[in-house]
Amino acid sequence: MNLDFSPEDLAFRDEVRRFIEENYPAAVRSKQESGEELGREDFLAWHRILGARGWSAPAWPVEYGGPGWSSIQKFIFAEELARAGTVPILPFGINMVAPVIQAFGTPEQKQRFLPPTLAGEIWWCQGYSEPGAGSDLAGLSTRAVRDGDHYVVNGQKTWTTLAQFADWGFFLVRTDPAAKKQEGISFLLIDMKSPGVTVRPIITLDGAHEVNEVWLEDVRVPVENRVFEENKGWTCAKFLLAHERTGIAGVARSKRALERLRATAATEAGDDGQPLDQDPFFRRKMTELEIELMALEYTELRTLAREAQGKGPGPESSLLKIEGSVIQQRLAELALEAAGRYGAPHLKDDPPGENAPPIGPKSARGAADVYFNMRKTSIYGGSNEIQRNIIAKAVLGL
Repeated sequence: MNLDFSPEDLAFRDEVRRFIEENYPAAVRSKQESGEELGREDFLAWHRILGARGWSAPAWPVEYGGPGWSSIQKFIFAEELARAGTVPILPFGINMVAPVIQAFGTPEQKQRFLPPTLAGEIWWCQGYSEPGAGSDLAGLSTRAVRDGDHYVVNGQKTWTTLAQFADWGFFLVRTDPAAKKQEGISFLLIDMKSPGVTVRPIITLDGAHEVNEVWLEDVRVPVENRVFEENKGWTCAKFLLAHERTGIAGVARSKRALERLRATAATEAGDDGQPLDQDPFFRRKMTELEIELMALEYTELRTLAREAQGKGPGPESSLLKIEGSVIQQRLAELALEAAGRYGAPHLKDDPPGENAPPIGPKSARGAADVYFNMRKTSIYGGSNEIQRNIIAKAVLGL
């Protein structure tokens, strides 16, 4: 594929850049710069602004409200969002459940859920993992029993990201316990305000409330909220995971993180008193990472080109997931190494005491929090070990 930007592409880039500068919410920017935790409305405010412009779902087909962009335009858009440091477009609705509804949903489900998802009027969460079913997702035990025109759902989900804000969730449930693991699962859309749904926070090492456990106790879900056939939900699950893994690559935001790392390395001194970017060993680590990120970027572009031809994500989504998560973790490791003592977790919130080191450069603060948070990237969306097995079967034929 031709990766050179045409005059039309450059004009599009300028249009996107200008739109972000003129429309990104000042209140959200202020919170980001001060390190204040973002809430539901902070994320949705930007989503709604993009939705009003027709830009909230770059990969959606035009028939469902997508902008009809080329693969290069999608790439440019992601680059500009990352360059501006905007909050991300939440993936759970736009990039995960919406493609499933588009591919497998009924006309009524498409009409009911796609427009408000596009506009940022529904916040979705994902009910996949369970305490005993993580990498072995097909081993899930949450049960849905048919009762007339409803299912009665009982079980527990865990690591449910931002479920405290969610209006709706998409859940994998077992509808035929006698069937083989993958063949007895259904895909349900559940109103998070339904009686019997309880969301409990899981506080992570950095003190943040990002993930949750979700309990479902005799939750009644209309059968009309089942996507695709009963006991065929694993087909939807695999389709969704392929889209999720492609998004996990996060090339544009990793490039931005690498820029921040270079800025920190240019100001922070190593053991010899010289800036870290003058240290040949640290400079080599950054250069190796930049080369790997460039290779990942080209792989992502090839995937976008496939999608533009009407082909869904294939085994390359597993490649993107593996390498993307590894690069994110290595970036966090190098950022913490560059931050040194300034990256200590307590320096993010606590004022320096009499004998404490100064706060240091803004780019270094909270580096430890990011490091610990990035440990999860090689696990969610299907652990990297599982992805290597997928590649071995689908690509190498092993």
